[in-house]
Amino acid sequence: MATSRLVDDPGADLIGTDAAAREFSFDARDFARVRQLIHQRAGISLHEHKHAMVYSRLARRLRETGHRSFSAYLQWLEQATGDDALREWQEFINCLTTNLTSFFREEHHFPLLAEALRALAGRSPRLWCNAASTGEEPYSLAMCVAETLGPGGGTKILASDIDTNVLATAQRGVYPADARGLSAERLKRHFLRGTGNNAGFIRVRPELARLIEFRHFNLMSPQWSLGEPFDIVFCRNVMIYFDAPTQRRVLERMHAAMRPGAQLFVGHSENFTDARDLFQLRGKTVYQRV
Repeated sequence: MATSRLVDDPGADLIGTDAAAREFSFDARDFARVRQLIHQRAGISLHEHKHAMVYSRLARRLRETGHRSFSAYLQWLEQATGDDALREWQEFINCLTTNLTSFFREEHHFPLLAEALRALAGRSPRLWCNAASTGEEPYSLAMCVAETLGPGGGTKILASDIDTNVLATAQRGVYPADARGLSAERLKRHFLRGTGNNAGFIRVRPELARLIEFRHFNLMSPQWSLGEPFDIVFCRNVMIYFDAPTQRRVLERMHAAMRPGAQLFVGHSENFTDARDLFQLRGKTVYQRV
């Protein structure tokens, strides 16, 4: 999942509000099925007023697969088997997740991250960014690591997301030269500037990219095979899209994937004080695993 960060399109509910003008049949039962399926597959709880957003996002899949109604598409999706079904389930999830991110977003976290890294110096710390989106967040973590501990030190960052499309963008590591959140100093130190046909773009330097392993991962997966426990986890603006029971299950599994005393960085609107048995608040939207 996001930053996968999962956000609704601004103004999406203004799209396709005239049912008579719609290209495909889409009624309340179809919407209820979509809500149920995305909750089962990705843990996302869609709000009741997101009919138009769902229609606009999934209509492209109906065109691509040749279905003439949402009912037919959803029935096929639930009954299909094999590789085609797996691919279409992933496209279904990709369509219903939107990724809002930027470099050094929620900037107050990064001095705290640097402090945590200095405390772990010499231990080859493991970091997990579990909403990698298009890559700005994990590359921001990597820049902070390089600036705090140097290019070596054995630090590894696992960057995961539920959306395969944004992960492909993240792995390329190519962005507009005017990408938000990057200072002139960081542009010079951590990026290569494109020339010729690539003018106006920047690419992450190889030595920074080597700190990161990108991986497709769904927080709803029954098995979390993530390797050694993590020292630092960034899970920002993801679990606000889960209902309370789903949040609790994810926090319990995240707790099991972290070392005692490890730090969890969350989004500005997320609050896990109901999970005090798992995490204790240690700063502004920073928790410590107990």
